[in-house]
Amino acid sequence: MYAVIRTGGKQYRVEPGDVLVVEKLGGEPGADVAFADVLMLGDGAAVTIGAPVVEGAAVNATLIETRKGEKVRIFKKTRRKGYRRTRGHRQPETVLRVTSITGAGKTAAWDGVVDLTPKALLDAKARNLKAVVASLEAAAPAAALAEAPVKAKAPAKAKAAPVEATEAAPAEKPAAKKAAPKKAAAKKTDAE
Repeated sequence: MYAVIRTGGKQYRVEPGDVLVVEKLGGEPGADVAFADVLMLGDGAAVTIGAPVVEGAAVNATLIETRKGEKVRIFKKTRRKGYRRTRGHRQPETVLRVTSITGAGKTAAWDGVVDLTPKALLDAKARNLKAVVASLEAAAPAAALAEAPVKAKAPAKAKAAPVEATEAAPAEKPAAKKAAPKKAAAKKTDAE
């Protein structure tokens, strides 16, 4: 089952389980959002078209995050006049997960679990940016972030049996590497 909804002046075709990026909506992560502007419902060959909306139809979604979109650069130039201006803009947007569609006497629901991990955190983990991951996890509520399973490291191969320290011969620390000596600058002569 699918539906066509209207929000933010745009139309979207959605199915249960879809991730949807729309214009900014109010609400906190984890909040339920209901769309009553359902323009069309489809279920196989059966299609219900609204005039302008389908009566009694609704699409429910869960708000995952509100973030800024991709940067758009605005560059103005007047040739031969020395006029150049660069501006930028990032549109606020909301990420939703569609959970159910109801209408025309039928209901289609998504049976998965909504993960509230923001995209910025997923991107930082994928790029292995440990400092950014730590700051994002500290800023986000701990209950909202689903911890990904951490791969266990394989045990290191045993090199040699360790020598135990006794009272007569205490254990020695390994010698630290010394820095390489700096090269002396070439001496200048009077001819140069």
